[in-house]
Amino acid sequence: MAAMIDETALYHRIQHDFPLEPRPYRRAAEALGLSEHTVLSILARDLGSGRVSRIGAVFAPNAIGAGTLAALSVPPARLERVARRLNADPAVSHHYGRTGHRYNLWFAVGARDRTTLEAVLARIAYDIDQAPLDLPLEREYYNDLDLPPDLRPPAPARTQPPIPLRPLMTDADWRLVMALEAGLPLTPEPYHALARRCGMPLHDIWRRLAHWRSCGVIRRFGAILRHRHLGYLYSAMCVWNVPDARVDAIGTRLAHLPAVSQCARRPRHGQEWPFNLFAMVRARSPAELQARLEHFKVEAGLARAPGAVLRTNRCFKQRGIRYGGAPDGQ
Repeated sequence: MAAMIDETALYHRIQHDFPLEPRPYRRAAEALGLSEHTVLSILARDLGSGRVSRIGAVFAPNAIGAGTLAALSVPPARLERVARRLNADPAVSHHYGRTGHRYNLWFAVGARDRTTLEAVLARIAYDIDQAPLDLPLEREYYNDLDLPPDLRPPAPARTQPPIPLRPLMTDADWRLVMALEAGLPLTPEPYHALARRCGMPLHDIWRRLAHWRSCGVIRRFGAILRHRHLGYLYSAMCVWNVPDARVDAIGTRLAHLPAVSQCARRPRHGQEWPFNLFAMVRARSPAELQARLEHFKVEAGLARAPGAVLRTNRCFKQRGIRYGGAPDGQ
């Protein structure tokens, strides 16, 4: 029976707009002719294997807090020690080793505000005796949060993610955000457990989540899949130094290429980091990755732009941002 289940259809349905009602897993199951128990069993299996990170919210960048992409240049002899320091920091959500540039450790940091974020970076700098390269988002051209291209149903043309209005966060709002960080539990009535976590009535939780989704503060609410566990083991971060007058036009063009999973503009840092356009590419094999790199470089008109390709060689950590600063449970 399990072999007859279209799990791609299931994940496509529950990656966005997860139902805001007492029995959301049952509603998702009914739409596909499945039982609530079957859906919960599939999710439990895939959460256990790491294929699914959590069932929860993906907030738009800088919509409720502050975030940045940061990098360090670490000698091989110190790499493991510095990596352990970053992994232990609850403010660090993603952390990768990359080759192709002297900046070889890359990590994402999130906090409730820019002041707290800068304090996190200052502590890291103090502990490892090096100030991280701080590269906050300036403009986002594309961010692929869906299934990989070969598992995704046909979709309309790519569009630039909308920039939501930043809400005024109350203490209750932050309690809900913190309660969501671990994801919804795999129980028939997960919102009841969420209500107990944050001390809020159900109707208030649904009202807040619906509002955040409608205004773009929550970019996606549903199953968060890990691409590496779907076979996309090879990736590269490509960067270029593009004239300021042309970067938005080129970034928009680059974002429309199927090989690109993320594309954004970030600040330069003098000669140590002269690049302002970033793009991520994922692939299932080294040959596929190389072919994609060659294709989109030419297609986007970047063949002559100064740049670098930083290939991912280690995934040290990968999870959602925790604005509450709770210790990692990994």
